[in-house]
Amino acid sequence: MSLRVKAYAKINLWLDITGRLPNGYHSLNTVMRQIDLYDTVTLTPTGSGEIEIICDNPAIPTDRRNIAYKAAEAFFGAVGFTHGIKLEIEKKIPVEAGMGGSSTDGAGVLTGLNQLFGNSLTVEKLCEIGGKIGADVPFGIVGGTAECEGIGEVKRKLCCSDFAIAVIKPDFSCNTAAAYKSWDESPIEAKAGFSRFCENLSKEPKLWAGSLYNVFEELQKNPEIDRIKAQLLESGALGAAMTGSGSAVFGVFQSLSEAQTAIKNIPYGCKFAVNAL
Repeated sequence: MSLRVKAYAKINLWLDITGRLPNGYHSLNTVMRQIDLYDTVTLTPTGSGEIEIICDNPAIPTDRRNIAYKAAEAFFGAVGFTHGIKLEIEKKIPVEAGMGGSSTDGAGVLTGLNQLFGNSLTVEKLCEIGGKIGADVPFGIVGGTAECEGIGEVKRKLCCSDFAIAVIKPDFSCNTAAAYKSWDESPIEAKAGFSRFCENLSKEPKLWAGSLYNVFEELQKNPEIDRIKAQLLESGALGAAMTGSGSAVFGVFQSLSEAQTAIKNIPYGCKFAVNAL
């Protein structure tokens, strides 16, 4: 029996670096929100003892480099048995966009395998496993809106008002390792107002969307990112920011129809409008 799982993308409403840990990772303050854009992962038990990945995007690795592979391997290690599984991934989330595409696939594999094999692991245990294979995997398991800290551990779920977004993915990508290295070379003090931002999220979007923040915009100082943000704001966005380490940029709108209208006027090939979940 096969199981199809929707692996939802995320955006960072706030993303800041608060320091560097002894293990080399960076500690973060971030708020993540799932959006109605997803990869589809189909899990089919095979009994072969092997993990097989098939993906419709040839740019995605189908071996141990793939977080989905690592997730399956970690799941079977945690439950104490080996069982063959075929993972078919249909990609809709842009690659190297800062939208958690690979991590959410890993989260989908963990939750899907748990469902296929009797729900033997708790959400907390799945998040513990996920955190070891990808910083954003625990959020992909928990979903919704969440405040995360450390290297991505989910601190608490947040109540957030409904909104829609327009997303623009330019035809270049941002290297995550290089982005963090730029902070190491020129650290920026953590921005004030994070707690207040989290508290305001339950209010209507116009009261918090203007306070979106991403430290990587300051670090990278990319004029193309600034241009896209300006275009979104000129098209009626209540606020705009880059997500993750880039390169996708999103604008917050009151309704999906407003977001759909906005992207018609912005000349980029990869663009879409969706609701926040």
